[in-house]
Amino acid sequence: MENSGTFELTSSFTRFAERVAPEALPRSGGLGTDLAPHGTTIVAAAFDGGVVMAGDRRATMGNLIAQRDIEKVFGADEYSIIGIAGVAGIAIELVRLFQVELQHYEKVEGLPLSLDGKANRLGALVRGNLDQAMAGLAVIPMLAGWDIQRRQGRIFSYDATGGRYEETGFHAIGSGAAFARGSLKKTHRPGLGEDAAIAAAIRSLYDAADDDSATGGPDLARSIFPVVMSASAGGVRQLSSDQVAEITTRVLEML
Repeated sequence: MENSGTFELTSSFTRFAERVAPEALPRSGGLGTDLAPHGTTIVAAAFDGGVVMAGDRRATMGNLIAQRDIEKVFGADEYSIIGIAGVAGIAIELVRLFQVELQHYEKVEGLPLSLDGKANRLGALVRGNLDQAMAGLAVIPMLAGWDIQRRQGRIFSYDATGGRYEETGFHAIGSGAAFARGSLKKTHRPGLGEDAAIAAAIRSLYDAADDDSATGGPDLARSIFPVVMSASAGGVRQLSSDQVAEITTRVLEML
């Protein structure tokens, strides 16, 4: 920054905000891990022509249920989806920052970021949360999207340091991840259609909730169902609650 108050133009909104208004970026609030609501289980599965992501609706605070209908899966832009597990407040701030980051890049550069570029940017944002993660306030996202260049759906996972890993076929994060992945191993296969992939994702959340108390599976009594989104050549779409309820009912009838 020069003394005249001018700033070098950058395609990174985060770097720009660090210079102009650093207080607006997510910072550690100093809460203990049991005093902040935590999002739990997110799953993603590739299908023939795209990728689907689904998230349960429960947030926990220690051994208590903090919220039953929190949303943890969001559209990042026209062709990508982000899901979050970990400290809910910080995670939602990270999602919003990531969405603005992608919008800012497209406005400055005149074209959208590639899916690999999006994955790298998200890793940098997670790395920026490392101090909070070391204090127990970790945020672990998962990115899925349609790769316009490769013409396929792709899934990326992260560790607390921002390390990026591309997953093949399916993946799950959060407290019920091990149980969800075990379910997807049985139901997912290459060449799966979109409807079958959605059903497999919902089934995996149901199985995870059966073994993990922090995961909230489909709740028919309260009409609370997972948030389900898909990304394909046609862009990102979110299934309505009625659509998810119908698929959930069909899945549970088959058990």
